[in-house]
Amino acid sequence: MTESVGETLKLVRFMQGAKLLGQTRLVIGETLVEHAESAGINLPTNCTSGTCGTCLVTLISGKIPVPEILPPGLDDYLIEQAARLGCIGCPTTDCDIAVSYTHLTLPTSDLV
Repeated sequence: MTESVGETLKLVRFMQGAKLLGQTRLVIGETLVEHAESAGINLPTNCTSGTCGTCLVTLISGKIPVPEILPPGLDDYLIEQAARLGCIGCPTTDCDIAVSYTHLTLPTSDLV
């Protein structure tokens, strides 16, 4: 085993209510959309630049910095409500992310 003493695996977890939809290792510099894809989850996107808000998720825990100049898809009120944009949000720590029921696209194999 090559893991250092005290070294812990950092994860990005995607939740729908109390249900864990998927998780993946934190990769600094990758967006939430990229992390979701690694976890087998298809977060909806449209503009991929923070303009439309299609990829809006809620940060339950962890840190995802917001840009100093907010894009059109995000405002101060949404930030206060822990909203983040998946297309431009890059987690810097372990994170738990709430995905909206209305915005989630599951693989067809998960549909009954």
